[in-house]
Amino acid sequence: MSIEVVPITSEQLNQILQKEESHFLDFKAIDVKPAKLCKFISGFANADGGELYIGIDEKILGNTKTRYWRGFADQESANGHLQIFEELFPLGDGYSYTFLSSECHPGLVLQVTILKSRGVVEASDGTPYLRRSAQTVPITTQAALERLKLDKGIESYERKTIDVELEVITDSEVMSEFINAVVPTTEAELWLKKQQLIHRKKPIIAGILLFADEPQAVFPKHCGVKIYRYKTKESEGTRDTLDFSPITIEGCLYKQVQETVTKTIEIIEKIPKIGNQGLENIQYPEETIHEIVTNALLHRDYSIACDTHIRIFDNRIEIENPGKLPGHVTVKNILKEQYARNGAIVRIINKFPNPPNKDVGEGLNTAFQAMAKLRLQPPDIKETENSVIVYIKHEPLASIEVQIMSYLEKHKEITNKIARKETGIRSEATIKQAFYRLRDNGLIEAVPKRAKSNAAWRRVGTIDEASENAISSYEMYSEYEQSVMDYLEEHEEITNRIGRELVGIDSGQVMKNIFNRLRKKKLIEIVPGKSRITAAWRKVKSPPT
Repeated sequence: MSIEVVPITSEQLNQILQKEESHFLDFKAIDVKPAKLCKFISGFANADGGELYIGIDEKILGNTKTRYWRGFADQESANGHLQIFEELFPLGDGYSYTFLSSECHPGLVLQVTILKSRGVVEASDGTPYLRRSAQTVPITTQAALERLKLDKGIESYERKTIDVELEVITDSEVMSEFINAVVPTTEAELWLKKQQLIHRKKPIIAGILLFADEPQAVFPKHCGVKIYRYKTKESEGTRDTLDFSPITIEGCLYKQVQETVTKTIEIIEKIPKIGNQGLENIQYPEETIHEIVTNALLHRDYSIACDTHIRIFDNRIEIENPGKLPGHVTVKNILKEQYARNGAIVRIINKFPNPPNKDVGEGLNTAFQAMAKLRLQPPDIKETENSVIVYIKHEPLASIEVQIMSYLEKHKEITNKIARKETGIRSEATIKQAFYRLRDNGLIEAVPKRAKSNAAWRRVGTIDEASENAISSYEMYSEYEQSVMDYLEEHEEITNRIGRELVGIDSGQVMKNIFNRLRKKKLIEIVPGKSRITAAWRKVKSPPT
């Protein structure tokens, strides 16, 4: 297995050594047996991913802890580790291995980067482990293993049967309304069996949630919604700031979504704020509230005995859902990845008249876009140890013009595509008009000699006219290569994604080819210490003359 060797500077090494072990980071000496290290890789993969450095020793004298470099003599010395790692954790399957070399110390440190896994990952002893804070603990009980599988979405609580009579769903008012509206030519029990909502003559939990008139009577505290109104902007609500007793929303999921959205909007519309016309009502986009509430109720972990909590403050809404994000979904990729913890619920509720999840898989994206249309800050998603919280803040975005000028404070130029991404505005024409307004006010100007497909704008007065007329040292290179080098005049490094946005191309491979051409000319080099996923390039420190 060929492993890349990346040189790091003394400054980068000091940054690594000064980091504290955490939920996402651990250090081990080369003397630690590979079998033991497998436990840490398993722990990171089963939790939220992380990094493991092998070749870092640690000494504790009194209350002082000191780490120092003591790496493998060479790559062959790490073969025992790499062989067992590759068997259990194949390179490229959510794992990457990089050797780090130091200009100050001999030997190599092995950096293992682990991503959050889709399934349960076992160590070499056949036991799965889980990273919790700075500890790695074994999963030794069946209950703990089932909890892990539920968290990862491998097993679905919605598929479990519940010991109640079939009539709870076959003879319910909800079922009667559904049959009459959707499948009037069939009988309720027959249809439920075909949809696999009945197993061994017992309803499964998904069937109860969808078609029981009062699912909360079957398993209380597992499927209700609590709405609170706090008359404050503080970070925490208190009994003194609680406007009224919490409102409980119950019933089948379909009606629960409808009533929760209606009640939340009703409460919000009564919140006053100072505006141009005196006291005005706060406005949130109804699409945002609808999509986030729908997403919460359809994807929550119903195995946890806790309601969904909606807290309405003077300046924000907090929607807290029990359970962690399922499978490989993280806060960072949640808008791009699709993963249904409750597949049956998502599928069946879409059959209801005017279903809450009309555009399956696009709900959160719709919520974010709706906030951008009203020029409000995008929702903020955070994951705690036992829940996921979405914060919908009533905080206006800066004007388009202010955001463009703010971007140009840190960057040499801006394109329409980049401006749309920065502002959340999808219309090219809207961004173009903002550029024209800034131009007419003498704040920006078009970058000369740029084709319309690659047109860009820059701040007026930031380019020296004399230097602009001078012969560029990069005139011999292609336009794309010059754009990369110009970018690196103002920035320490550039990634493939930033490069594509800069030059206006969609192909990651084409961008990689551009980087490789510049590397062959000894103009740029790989930034050391980064995984392949976060790979970046920088200018060489002393390019040849």
